[in-house]
Amino acid sequence: MPGSSLWLLPPPSHPLHPVLTTLVRETLPTQFPREAASSPAVTPHFFAAHVTLTSEIPASRYGDDPQGWLDSIPFFFPAAAAAPSAEGKEGGRGGGGGGGGGGGVKVRFEKVVTQDVFFRRCFIRVGYGGVKELAGVARAVGVIGEEVGGDGKDGKFGKETEKWLTKWREEYGPHLSLMYGDVPITDEALKKVTRAVQEAGIQLAEEKPEGSGWDGWDGGVVWLVPTDKSIAEWKPIATREL
Repeated sequence: MPGSSLWLLPPPSHPLHPVLTTLVRETLPTQFPREAASSPAVTPHFFAAHVTLTSEIPASRYGDDPQGWLDSIPFFFPAAAAAPSAEGKEGGRGGGGGGGGGGGVKVRFEKVVTQDVFFRRCFIRVGYGGVKELAGVARAVGVIGEEVGGDGKDGKFGKETEKWLTKWREEYGPHLSLMYGDVPITDEALKKVTRAVQEAGIQLAEEKPEGSGWDGWDGGVVWLVPTDKSIAEWKPIATREL
């Protein structure tokens, strides 16, 4: 994957941290060893559970001060996105939350999906509205080079950023990666992956809210990761808690 990427992870104290880590690094690779690898002969790929905000960030953007650059990004969050979840909860099982305010950033799980692309082999689709502003700023500042309008308060983006957001949403949109690989995932296998995700304690939007699992998180931590390296070397060079 060319350049660097900006990832969004749960707040450090959120209960989803161990849940997602175990799911991505242990449960799914054990149950689906072929699908979780680039080929049947390759060990499954291990990576931190995250939502990619944007990729293809040239190293020249942050130079020799990646932390300073990340801290300078004018992330902003609209009031609409800061509203409580449909269940009327600010946090806890079935209502996201569980640590970190994040000024309106809300990751909400929708459904388990597979696409015939290595880095999108299997993932949990995430609600667009809760992360649109964050991703738009990340792309505008990190890749396109457009300014964000209204002193970072009115949510207006330049033409190229709006175009990218539309394409991003239509083609695959925000998602939390579960498995990378070249091996196709059958409909039957996808059902089993969905079941494994649910059994891990994750509540998807297609389920009836019964308070039996985490449906996402609020806020989070943004990582700057040089993703032009091998997957095993994907480590943050700067982090920022929202």
